[in-house]
Amino acid sequence: MREKPKQQMRIWAMLCHFSALLGWILLFFLVFIGIPVYLPLNLLVPVMIWRCKKAQYPWIDLQGKESINFQISLTLYTFIVIVISLILLLTRFSMAVTTNGSFNEIKNTLDSLLTVLMSLALFKLVLQLFVVTFAAIKAYNGEHYRYPLTIRVLR
Repeated sequence: MREKPKQQMRIWAMLCHFSALLGWILLFFLVFIGIPVYLPLNLLVPVMIWRCKKAQYPWIDLQGKESINFQISLTLYTFIVIVISLILLLTRFSMAVTTNGSFNEIKNTLDSLLTVLMSLALFKLVLQLFVVTFAAIKAYNGEHYRYPLTIRVLR
C-alpha cells in the first residue's frame, strides 16, 4: 500500500488545482473592468506553483501536471468553440448580405449565437468548478484523480 503524501505536499497539490479557478476569476474580473488580457491566466498560476514545487515533492509534480493538462485542454476546447462560432457568424453574415437580408435577420443571428456561446460558457464554468473542486479534494486526501476528456500534453 502506498504511503499517503504529507499534509504540506497535499496542500500545495490542492492549490495547483484550485489556482486554475483563481486564474479564471481573475481573467473575468480584468476583462469586466476593461483590461485586455492576452495570457491564459487559468494556466499561469498552476504552472507557477508546479514549477516552484515539483522538484521538492513528487506528489505536486503529478498533481500539477494533471491540473495543467486539464487547463490546456479547456483552453484549447474554448478556442475551438470560438473559431467555429466566428466561422458560423461570418457565414451567416455573408448569406444575409448577399441575399439583402434585413437588419432583424442579422440581429437574430447575433442574438442566437450569443445565447449559445453564453450557455456553453456557463456549462464550462459549472463543469470546471465541479471537476476542479473534486480533483482538489482528492489531491488533499492523497488520492490521484484523472480529469476526463484531457489531452495529456505533460506526461
